Amino acid sequence: MKQTIGFIGLGVMGKSMAKHVLEAGYPLKVYTRTKEKAEELLSLGAEWKSTVAELSNESDIIITMIGYPQDVEDVYLDEAGIISSSRPGTYVIDMTTSQPSLAKRIYEQAKQKNIYALDAPVSGGDIGAREARLAIMVGGDREAFDYCYPLFEKMGQNIVYQGEAGSGQHTKMCNQIAIASGMIGVCEAISYAQKSGLDPSNVLKSITTGAAGSWSLSNLAPRMLEGDYEPGFFVKHFIKDMGIALDESNEMDLFTPGLKLAHELYEKLAEEGNENKGTQALVKLWDKAEVNN
Repeated sequence: MKQTIGFIGLGVMGKSMAKHVLEAGYPLKVYTRTKEKAEELLSLGAEWKSTVAELSNESDIIITMIGYPQDVEDVYLDEAGIISSSRPGTYVIDMTTSQPSLAKRIYEQAKQKNIYALDAPVSGGDIGAREARLAIMVGGDREAFDYCYPLFEKMGQNIVYQGEAGSGQHTKMCNQIAIASGMIGVCEAISYAQKSGLDPSNVLKSITTGAAGSWSLSNLAPRMLEGDYEPGFFVKHFIKDMGIALDESNEMDLFTPGLKLAHELYEKLAEEGNENKGTQALVKLWDKAEVNN
C-alpha cells in the first residue's frame, strides 16, 4: 500500500504537483489557506484537512509548496505546526524556495522527534509543474532522499541529491542567480530585435537553439512577445528569492553584480504594480523605455 501524502500549498505550481501525486495512486490529503484552490483536487479524490496539525498527524510524507520563508517557519515550527504534529518516522519535504539556514533549523528540530526532513526546491515554473518535468534539488540525509525518490519522480525528471540539509536551497540560489542575469539578457535581445526592424519571433527560431539558448529564452520570450504576463512564477516571489541569494552572497563575501542589478530592476517593476505578474513582465521596463525615448 502506498504512503499517505499530505500536501500543503496549492498555488500555481503546487496544485499541478499535488495532482501528479494523486494521479500516481497515492492517497492525498491537502490543506491550503484558500480552500477554493483545492476544489479540483477534491473532485478527483483528495481529502481536505482543515488544519496543518490534522494533516500532519494523518500523513506518512508531507510536502509543502508555500510562499515565503516566514510562511515556511510558521507551518513547520509553530506549536501546531508540522514538526509538533507529525508522528515519529514521518518524512517532511519543503519544496518552497527558502533560506538554507531555515532548512537546517527544520532538519535539526525534526531530527529531535525522529522525523526525516528534506529541503527540495524546484525549478521549471508552471510548465514544468504541469508536465511533471521539474528539476528537483535536494538536501538532507541520503537515506531519506532515496526513500522519497519514487515520489519525486512523479513531479520531476531531473532529480539530484546535493548534500546535507540546506544544500537543496543553496543549489536553488545558484539557479536563481543564473536566471536573474539571464532575464536581463532576454529582454535586451528582444528589444534589440524590435529596434533593428527584425521579426522577434523569427529571431527566436535562430537563437533559442544556439549558444544563447536557455529555458527563459525558449519559454518566456514568446510570452513577452505576446504580451502574456500571467504568472508561471510571480515577480514578488522572484524578488524574495533574489533577496535570499543576495543575503547569502553577502555572508560569503561573494561578488554578484548581475544579481544585484536584476534585483533592483525587478523591485522597480514591482513598484509599478507588477508584483503579481510573471517574471517575463520584466520586458515592460524596456517597452516603457522605448516609449520614453
